[in-house]
Amino acid sequence: MSTIDEIKSKIDIVDLVSEAGVKLRKAGRNQTGFCPFHDNKHTPAFVVWPESGTWRCFGACNEGGDIFKFVMKREGIDFKEALNKLALRAGVEVQQIQRETPQQREAYDHLRTLLEDAVVFYRTHLFANKEILAYLHEKRGLTDATIETFGLGYAPHGYDNLIKHFTGKGYLPQDLVDAGMLSERESGGHYDRFRNRIMIPIRDENGKMAGFGARIVDPDDIPKFLNSPETAIFTKGHLLYGLDRARKPIRAADQAVIVEGYLDVIALHQAGYENVVSPMGTALTEDQLRLLKRSTRRIVLALDPDIAGQKAVLRGLEAARSAMDKEGELAFDAHGLLRNEARLQADLRVATMPDDLDPDEIVARNKEEWATLIENAKPIITHVMETLSAGQNLNDPKIKNQIAAQVLPLIDDMGTPMERDTYRQALARMLRVDERSLMAAQPTGPVLRRKPRVTESSRRADAASLANVHPRKSIEFYCLGILLRKPELLYRLDRKLEEFGLSPLALEDFEYTDHQMLFNVLRQAMGQDEKDHEQFVVSQMPEALASLTADLMTQTEKLDPLDDRLLEDLLGRFLDLRRNHAMANVTQLKFMQDDEQEQGGENLKLYIEQTMRFTRLLHGLDQAKFKLSKRQV
Repeated sequence: MSTIDEIKSKIDIVDLVSEAGVKLRKAGRNQTGFCPFHDNKHTPAFVVWPESGTWRCFGACNEGGDIFKFVMKREGIDFKEALNKLALRAGVEVQQIQRETPQQREAYDHLRTLLEDAVVFYRTHLFANKEILAYLHEKRGLTDATIETFGLGYAPHGYDNLIKHFTGKGYLPQDLVDAGMLSERESGGHYDRFRNRIMIPIRDENGKMAGFGARIVDPDDIPKFLNSPETAIFTKGHLLYGLDRARKPIRAADQAVIVEGYLDVIALHQAGYENVVSPMGTALTEDQLRLLKRSTRRIVLALDPDIAGQKAVLRGLEAARSAMDKEGELAFDAHGLLRNEARLQADLRVATMPDDLDPDEIVARNKEEWATLIENAKPIITHVMETLSAGQNLNDPKIKNQIAAQVLPLIDDMGTPMERDTYRQALARMLRVDERSLMAAQPTGPVLRRKPRVTESSRRADAASLANVHPRKSIEFYCLGILLRKPELLYRLDRKLEEFGLSPLALEDFEYTDHQMLFNVLRQAMGQDEKDHEQFVVSQMPEALASLTADLMTQTEKLDPLDDRLLEDLLGRFLDLRRNHAMANVTQLKFMQDDEQEQGGENLKLYIEQTMRFTRLLHGLDQAKFKLSKRQV
């Protein structure tokens, strides 16, 4: 879920409008009142739709929108200010997005070019070293095709191989430092960061080089795995190893599997399981989960089987692979994952590896076994309950109390009442106690620090708003995605609409403020000829819409730009949007007419005129839809 959507899910539009001094009264499933944006206080023509989180004035304003548009119009501020104001109210952190300047983009491209050259450098040394190549073939079971596909290489012994090679090609030592391949001595000078290691190129989700992971060859070296340091283009918490190759397979399988090691990812891809990624030894971050949720909301964590990892679960309800001796730990924070599960509407499960085997060892033993393990992955709560109870005397009341004290807070973090009830019942059965005793229990054992408690009513409101995404929003999102890829379709859409006697596309065709703003940039791009359309959109896109734009581009990456059906598809969807909008307005206006007649009928004429206007629009839209269907036959 984007920051904008999260804010919307946590703010009730009825409360927001009421607090602005608008006295609303229930009118069927909606709320009506006097518009706060013009002086007429005799006609209650202002309507709030709680289900979609939108509002509209049928009076002099003839405007509408969502919570952002309401605050912008009410307080005379821009979208960014409204976003920050509502984010503060909702308790949502807004990430400040810094737009790349042309100079920064050029510098980043320079670093990526250097890293691509380094891939070639390390690969050349790998194929010149028969011993390392044999290790990858015989010990790790990798084929030459896989080694080539993933760009594996070898950093030779020595402290100045890299600096000699690349300064000889015209690069500066500072370039190599900025790319994370040279380290600086305290006494001055530089030395190669990676030495006598298998080199694994790390790319972002779009396949652009970001850095390297490096595995030891000599078992006495430490650490076992070494990553590039944080650089301008390499931030571990924002990357997932293998995602550039896994995105399409993840969508195809509608499932992503997270493992711990680079070589696990490579071996699984070689075995045909290409929906696998790795967080590269860091704690699993929300940014990484957001990368995945663009492709799927079904995520499996394939946790390490070692005893240290399982003991970590018992200590702090987080599993970590300590045996790999990495810079960080792959944290399994049950609280954090459950909160993300609810927020992202995700299905997060855990698959534990058997017989103390790593994933690459499992597929080497039996490829089909991996599919069975993932298929049998268990929900997080179930995994934690089974881990905590393993080998315990469940007849001991103190043991029962300790387990309950650790599991109940996790159950309380579940997204819906039904899930919470189901897991309380499962815990009661496992501990062989009455469920009512669990309901009354207070945590007395060690638990993780928790955020302030969310009330049941707010939790239900959040869950409902997440679960019931308004259909109109999905259609607007789809249409914007196509237009973002092919802005030239705007001209053709306008001409088609005019052929049907309808007005060109306008901001009013979009109900959500962020969608209106994005469409406005697209319209401006088509109205200028100084820049390429795509360049103009990138340069003018408000930073607050960066996440929305990225989601739209991801959604439409499979789009065939030569598909002639795109125009007709878009046209049909915009006709549907206009018709649904007109129908909703007619329905509301008829309800308001009936209500007005009971109140004396003073404003009845206005409501009838508005109803007739939308009825005529419906007739025109139906005719256009009929003509379009005849063309498609």
